[in-house]
Amino acid sequence: MAYGATVGRTNYRFDDLKTLLARATPARSGDFLAGVAAGSDAERVAARMALADLPLKAFLAEPLVPYEDDDVTRLIMDSHDAASFAPVASMSVGQFRDWLLSDAATSEALATLSPGLTPEMVAATSKLMRNQDLIAVGRKARVVTRFRTTIGLPGRLSVRLQPNHPTDDPKAIAASILDGLMYGCGDATIGINPATDSAARCLDLLTMIDDLRRRFDVPLQSCVLAHVTTLIQVMERAGPVDLVFQSIAGSQAANRSFGIDLSVLKEAHEAAQSLKRGTVGRNVMYFETGQGSALSAEAHHGLDQQTMEVRAYAVARAFDPLLVNTVVGFIGPEYLYDGKQIIRAGLEDHCCGKLLGLPMGVDVCYTNHAEADQDDMDNLLTLLGVAGCSYIMGVPGADDVMLSYQSTSFHDANYVRTALGLRPAPEFEAWLQRMGVMDGDARVRPALGAGSGALKLIEGVAA
Repeated sequence: MAYGATVGRTNYRFDDLKTLLARATPARSGDFLAGVAAGSDAERVAARMALADLPLKAFLAEPLVPYEDDDVTRLIMDSHDAASFAPVASMSVGQFRDWLLSDAATSEALATLSPGLTPEMVAATSKLMRNQDLIAVGRKARVVTRFRTTIGLPGRLSVRLQPNHPTDDPKAIAASILDGLMYGCGDATIGINPATDSAARCLDLLTMIDDLRRRFDVPLQSCVLAHVTTLIQVMERAGPVDLVFQSIAGSQAANRSFGIDLSVLKEAHEAAQSLKRGTVGRNVMYFETGQGSALSAEAHHGLDQQTMEVRAYAVARAFDPLLVNTVVGFIGPEYLYDGKQIIRAGLEDHCCGKLLGLPMGVDVCYTNHAEADQDDMDNLLTLLGVAGCSYIMGVPGADDVMLSYQSTSFHDANYVRTALGLRPAPEFEAWLQRMGVMDGDARVRPALGAGSGALKLIEGVAA
């Protein structure tokens, strides 16, 4: 089915739904690389005009990736909740955007609606939104998950403590963990990207973190970001696996490039839940995504990269994760060229993930060859704090020496918490206060007197 609109004296025609969505997308380098972007601002405006008038239910009648060819499409279509969708079923994309910004779209209403929304509906609506719209809607959409800490509550911002090291040196990793804990970071997870993806190395790192957790009675969850099949092996060896990690994408072919399919994720999810290691909840999965991943695998099916990104959230939603993280600027300027594009993508991903019922975090990051700098990241970090982002990264010095990219530091986390009046997860905040690392006003104020909890933590990790 073709779609069209007129801007000025020019009539624009879009041959199918995927073309309409691509042309309506804000300009970004990845879509130009794929040859799907609008050729002019006027064409982009025309596509948005046509998209605004499109019924939401059109996405149920015209799959963007053929149902018979793609298990992600089948997951989206087969899991769609018609009853949840009913309140907005008569709306166009433009009307739905207006409703999301209205007082009727409360946090409770959005949570009820979420199972009835498909990724394509949500992606389409976001293309009609200004940045402030993405922030306003993202803030209203609240998703709370639990394992040993409770993540996503209003007024809270959690941090993944990311103590990576190029050689997985245990002492260096321990030093980074201590540094992060003393800045009040780690309540989302202590998550290590291993330099070597092996079951033995993964088991060693998990055991080290778990020993620290048990010794100091820290309410946190650990994760080694190895391949999901590696973590299955670790669980078979009775390793202390809290969270199972995997990078995911929005098509079957793209997930195949990661060495996974839905059945492998299901196996890992069931195995991790069977361990029953959580204390306040049973959300056990940690997924990472990023705009451009499907295109880089030549598995985007002619779709724009933002729509493909939101399709990945359908995969995540099927496994009730504790954490979902868009590593927004990590893939590079071929996909998001500069700070402006990275900021827009981060706000899109956060808002769209939340609307689909996911506990969204954002790795506020860029590669060293992108046209971006730390000021751009400060801006995005602040905007995400206002938007109610569930968690961010805490990297020593904001410079990941193993993955070679720039992210946010422990100091940055304290900045945004202080500036916006945000606190860590409640269980973790209580521990920080008990240890003398944080005061009653949620300020990091380590008490290092003789016998203090903070000093015992320093001495214990150093030993």
